[in-house]
Amino acid sequence: MFVEVAKVDDLPVGRACVRTVGDRHIALYHTSKGFFASDNTCPHRGGPLGEGDIIGEEIVCPWHFFTFEVASGVCYGNPELKIVTHEVQIDGGRVLVRIA
Repeated sequence: MFVEVAKVDDLPVGRACVRTVGDRHIALYHTSKGFFASDNTCPHRGGPLGEGDIIGEEIVCPWHFFTFEVASGVCYGNPELKIVTHEVQIDGGRVLVRIA
């Protein structure tokens, strides 16, 4: 089931934020390729990914600077680390996320 987490106009390109869906904290990213979502927790040491910086199509964890590709969740610096990503749909001006 998809849940509305934001309006398209709430998050400019190049920014990230955190939304709560049920009891989960979801990081929402807006890149030049669209909207993406993942769990908000970095698998390295638990950093808040939604507070990180977006560089191109990657989110940079604000704690230890691990980077993850927002579409796939892959960590280029350590292929053993990966973030859990969630499916995103845009419906009119609404950003919808389906929790994995």
